[in-house]
Amino acid sequence: MARVASEPGWIFSKREDLAVFGGSALLSLALFAIGAPLGLWERPFPLWAWLATVLFVDVAHVWSTIFRVYLDGAEVRRRPWLYVAMPMGLYALGVALFARFGSAGFWRVLAYAAVWHFVRQQVGWVAIYHRLRGESDTLDARLDRAVAYAVTLGPVVWWHGHLPRGFDWFVAGDFASGWVSVAVATAVERAMLALLGLWCARQAQRALSPTARKPNPGVVLVLTTTWLCWYVGIVLTNNDWAFTVTNVLIHGLPYLVFLWRYARNRFGSDDEPDEPEDGAPSAGGAPRESGLGRTVVLAGAWAFVALLAVIALLEEFAWDQLANHERAALFGDLGFRPSIAALQWIVPLLALPQATHYALDAFVWKGGHANPGLLRILRPGPDSVVGH
Repeated sequence: MARVASEPGWIFSKREDLAVFGGSALLSLALFAIGAPLGLWERPFPLWAWLATVLFVDVAHVWSTIFRVYLDGAEVRRRPWLYVAMPMGLYALGVALFARFGSAGFWRVLAYAAVWHFVRQQVGWVAIYHRLRGESDTLDARLDRAVAYAVTLGPVVWWHGHLPRGFDWFVAGDFASGWVSVAVATAVERAMLALLGLWCARQAQRALSPTARKPNPGVVLVLTTTWLCWYVGIVLTNNDWAFTVTNVLIHGLPYLVFLWRYARNRFGSDDEPDEPEDGAPSAGGAPRESGLGRTVVLAGAWAFVALLAVIALLEEFAWDQLANHERAALFGDLGFRPSIAALQWIVPLLALPQATHYALDAFVWKGGHANPGLLRILRPGPDSVVGH
């Protein structure tokens, strides 16, 4: 299985990027649109949709990080202090939060960590496109980054000014009310739309000018789809169906494709391993290892998806039996009803995969000395310029 090279200027290729980012947004908006005539805007989120979006996309994408870290023995040995100490520290923090502030405090902290993770992922895609076209430090790149933060944080601030809503990030009341007034929320929305208008005008100017550098198509794709989905799902509508389908898919699907590309190039390539950079051990310079990661990748994309789906199902089974007790029709009911004292230890453990995913994502995709060899795995060939 040969490594898959990327098309210059694109994360994958022009066609794949349009399918991954544009396609996930179109799917989100299509599901959003059919929700109204099917009555899904008024009813509780249906089980089949929860399986298709939350479990098989959101939970599965969290677990896909194992292909970057825990299924790669060379990578774990390279930074065991990070990959072992991080989950242990997060678990201890979660137990402490639950003990001190209860379930509400625990979920509030996790919700804000998740929001920042979601925001940073969209900003990260924009940063990658800037680096691929050598424009990270231009005025237009700074404007792009400002818009990336505006179209994600803007709706979240607006949400805070209009609590309670017909949806929550994780659980009811996880966002703090009273922090943002309606007037401030409205002002933030107007500022976001004004900045977006300025950005659109600048893109039109760049496109029409014979001398200006043309707009970065990947940036335009990510920012446009992000704004549409976040604004529609949070500001324009007020129901769980609209929020979930517009939030989960554009976050989880691109990440899953990104991880599959990484895993295929890391574990599935028959090429000779790369030489380490600056003498440092790395995934790119490590000897080829046998193991579950390589076995799954060599079996194909279906095995990659199936493994993540099974793990996601097992996690949600544990959540439902030990904490939530919401989906007996799917998981049954074994009768476990842990005490509050026991939940202090159980809930942070169950939430540990997503907390670890949020934290490690800030480390494992950085290029340069932080992860020598990573760029050659993601983008084999001369166009090896990328970084979250």
